[in-house]
Amino acid sequence: MSVNSETALRLRRLALENAVVHGDAPRAASVVGRMLSVDASLRAHADEVRAAAEEIVREIASLSPDERVRRLAAMGGVTPAAERPPATEGGEFPDLPGATRGEVVVRLAPFPSGALHAGNARMLFVNEYYRRRYDGRLLLVYDDTIGSEEKKVEREFFDIIRGDLELAGIVPDAVYYKSDRVASFYPWAERVIDAGGAYVCHCPAETLRENRAHGVACPERAQTALETRAEWDRMLRGDFAVGTAVLRLRSDIRDPDPAFRDRVLFRLSDLDHPRVGQRYRVWPMLEFSWAIDDIELGVTHVLRGKDLVIEDRMERFLWDLLGLRGPQFVHWGLLRIREAKLSKSKSYREVKDGVFDGWDDPRTWSLRSLDRRGISMEALRQFTLSFGLSLSDIEVPAESLYAENRKIVDASTARRSFVPDPIQVRVEGWPSELGRIAVANHPDREELGTRSVATGPEFFLPRKDVVAHAGSEVRLKDLANLRLPPAIAAGAAEIVAQFVDRPNRRLPRLQWVGASEAVPVELLGIDGSWTAGIAEGAIARAEARQRFQFERVGFVRLDRGWAPGQLPVRVVFGHP
Repeated sequence: MSVNSETALRLRRLALENAVVHGDAPRAASVVGRMLSVDASLRAHADEVRAAAEEIVREIASLSPDERVRRLAAMGGVTPAAERPPATEGGEFPDLPGATRGEVVVRLAPFPSGALHAGNARMLFVNEYYRRRYDGRLLLVYDDTIGSEEKKVEREFFDIIRGDLELAGIVPDAVYYKSDRVASFYPWAERVIDAGGAYVCHCPAETLRENRAHGVACPERAQTALETRAEWDRMLRGDFAVGTAVLRLRSDIRDPDPAFRDRVLFRLSDLDHPRVGQRYRVWPMLEFSWAIDDIELGVTHVLRGKDLVIEDRMERFLWDLLGLRGPQFVHWGLLRIREAKLSKSKSYREVKDGVFDGWDDPRTWSLRSLDRRGISMEALRQFTLSFGLSLSDIEVPAESLYAENRKIVDASTARRSFVPDPIQVRVEGWPSELGRIAVANHPDREELGTRSVATGPEFFLPRKDVVAHAGSEVRLKDLANLRLPPAIAAGAAEIVAQFVDRPNRRLPRLQWVGASEAVPVELLGIDGSWTAGIAEGAIARAEARQRFQFERVGFVRLDRGWAPGQLPVRVVFGHP
């Protein structure tokens, strides 16, 4: 898809509006995020929209502020907030096949090896959506089969996942553990064996891979049901060493999909399980356990990603073999946030090694990390459901999620001043009557009131802005105009500027904090880095986890564990 003229025009208006409202060059991420939030049909073409927006932003960035205002005025000026198109509240969710209100049962099936992350959001919120729509039941069934040396089941994650669900506002109707049900799978395995659907294989893993790749049967595939039962009994008695015997499905050895040829149903393990220890040595693979649990637990619809279609096929194969009728399968495509590098195993290593400061480290993109950043779970829910049940793989910028969060938190979030990498500036000629001013807590919400802020003659200003405008007149935002010295020594801790006047003129606008009440701040970024800065003193009297918007920076949340009065104040960056 190429961006058509209408879409290009809308992008141009958004970019001009972004530049004029913020008095700076427009931000492509903000323009793209807003466009995608108001027009869901463009989300599948986010890359093309982004490319067009970046080209338009480069053009507008080269214009003077007056020219930007003129061009936006020719397009009708800034759109009043009340007249802006509302963001799409939800995508297409078809009726579940064969569903009856009050009888639908769906399931969540997390493997307890890490916290739930943004990539799990579709599993959570789509299942919850249909549970509510049909007044049905939602089961939490931990997929805690034995795992492996590389992907272990750990006790802490049972509680972590329950906490993640609570954070997301999801309360399951029942909770099950696969580790409690291992013995109940054995009679079903025997039914499969008796039906001629399985055999015990002793091939080394390398031989097996070679055979499957070339459609060659291993010698044990010729076992009779009685022979397989005897070998199965020996597996249960512990006669075989780990890695020397598996119960394997007898499917078509020349199936077009090599991955479906004679898949493993049960294997041996001596690993210690955090809930049942070494009570069991013969463990089912997930596909087999689900083929049985979806029947025994009464699941009516399995809702999951289209990448799990081979699991669907395994379940259906076993149901057909045993003469059972299982639930319906409903799928969705991959939904990926471009900036989110999701790897539960990598996050596990980094958390365990202390590289990350916990599962709520922003780099994990876990639900609890989003919450730590001040991104509401309702925003994540709206963002996720806005894509409906599309089978298309979709990749969108994080700005799409941030746009949803802004709609929820912006109106109630007070503004505060923050200066990163500050340089102290003493202003000569500063008027004595300007020792304090009243500042609105929100530019558009009178009900949030005002606060009294200390001003000069001593200020903290952003070093990079001071250096960039050395020798020029600048405006302290909403306050007064100064002239900066013509030369600023590298690494200077303090400089002297001259007061000019107060009228609001078209000058570069600098964020500022009055030095007399400034407090040190440490800002945790999405990349895990900490930025030192200065903020106005009112923030040190706030409560932990309270949200603010640092002007010209973005939304932040006071960090967990921080208490009022502690210095430095620790905050976590949410998004622009």
